[in-house]
Amino acid sequence: MGLKGKLTAQIEMRAGGDVFHELFRFTPHQIPKMSPTTIQGCDLHQGEWGTVGSVIIWNYTHDGKPKVAKEVIEAIDGKREYEKLKDDVEDPLTLLGVCIKLTKDIESHHLKTT
Repeated sequence: MGLKGKLTAQIEMRAGGDVFHELFRFTPHQIPKMSPTTIQGCDLHQGEWGTVGSVIIWNYTHDGKPKVAKEVIEAIDGKREYEKLKDDVEDPLTLLGVCIKLTKDIESHHLKTT
């Protein structure tokens, strides 16, 4: 078992949090259209969108390199946690930067369409 942790960031948003919650819960496959330089794909691998136990595969860019992540939905609460497999692995601060950029891209897209 690895070390679990949380990183937090606070940014000012004009779009409400419900916009993000609904998007990530029910239609995350639309995110690549909103932030194509960050997220290239989001596919449901198992289960149904918006349900606990679902498995989502994300294709994204991190530090200029294409990456793939498998996400198992354990709770519908809007939190993202990570687990380090080894003690000497650094906290994923650059990944937090990816999340902040993604949030800004989604907000920008939302404000343009409303």
